[in-house]
Amino acid sequence: MEICPKCGLPTPACVCEQIGKSSQRIRVTNDKKRYGKIVTLVSGFDSTIDIKKIAKELKNRLACGGTMKDGVIELQGEHSKKIKPFLEKLGFDPESIE
Repeated sequence: MEICPKCGLPTPACVCEQIGKSSQRIRVTNDKKRYGKIVTLVSGFDSTIDIKKIAKELKNRLACGGTMKDGVIELQGEHSKKIKPFLEKLGFDPESIE
């Protein structure tokens, strides 16, 4: 049985990700790119969270394109109102999402 080096619990019972989700300040903003296109930026994730997995789930859920650059998720289009309820379902604290 493998043991998590961070929390010391067995890997199936590891709580590192839940603890990391509650202690983050996630920021959702909009930005204008080339030719006036709107992009939604989601930033403020710690290194303990799998950002790639969250980006993939957001793109599937919102039916849009996007990418992950330097710890920031970029989604094509204006999705700022739809992201907060989705992040709450993933276990992030609603008060920590701006």
